Amino acid sequence: MKLRDTLSIFSLILIGAIGSLKAQTVDEVIKAYYDVTGGSNWEKVTGMRMTANVEQQGMSIPFEITSLKDGRMSMKMTFMGNTMTLAAFDGKTSWTTNWMTMEPEENPAEDSENARRAINEFPNPLFNYQKLGYSATLLEDETVEGTACYKIKLDKKTELVEGQEVPNVEYYYIDKENNVVIMMESEINSGEMKGNMSQTKMSDYQEVNGVYVPFSNSEGLKDGESQTIQFETVEINPVVDENIFVFPKK
Repeated sequence: MKLRDTLSIFSLILIGAIGSLKAQTVDEVIKAYYDVTGGSNWEKVTGMRMTANVEQQGMSIPFEITSLKDGRMSMKMTFMGNTMTLAAFDGKTSWTTNWMTMEPEENPAEDSENARRAINEFPNPLFNYQKLGYSATLLEDETVEGTACYKIKLDKKTELVEGQEVPNVEYYYIDKENNVVIMMESEINSGEMKGNMSQTKMSDYQEVNGVYVPFSNSEGLKDGESQTIQFETVEINPVVDENIFVFPKK
């Protein structure tokens, strides 16, 4: 073999080796995201409360989300003097407020089952996906509104829909420069929007008690309309009235 040919082969091997060294694994991407948003400080977070005023048709509607590490959550809004629970989960049962009767009512049993399957995802299922038994795959890079992103496919526990087990997959887009999630997508498996892709865009990361949280969330359908919520306050480990999670007994 000629020296030139030998050098060419060596160059190709060297280029391939360097490329493999630079290639990111899914765990490296997730760890960078975990570290830049707080790292070990997340281990101290047992709950979070976020408040906002949502502008709708000229009205400012107070909105509050409380979520705890054990999976319990409450989403409330105050409209025309009435405080309503849009969604709540007490660890066993998910429920809401009926807009017609203004009375609390339990969601279908499948909703509660699916909520139970998602327990322990707080604050983010990517951070402990292996302990949850999920599978994470790094897909081809994509660009989101001009921002180069890593794209991660997260296969979670299946969802129960109309008595059938269906795939439960989420896609996370992580800004390659800043190492934070700027968008999340998932297919809607039930209801009127079944088959569509839901999309949440996150921005305006701010530091709160040692962790970084997106203060702006824009939620809607992919390629469709969305509602942006700009959170005004985010509390870490707030003092919580635990009754907000529990379905009221008549």
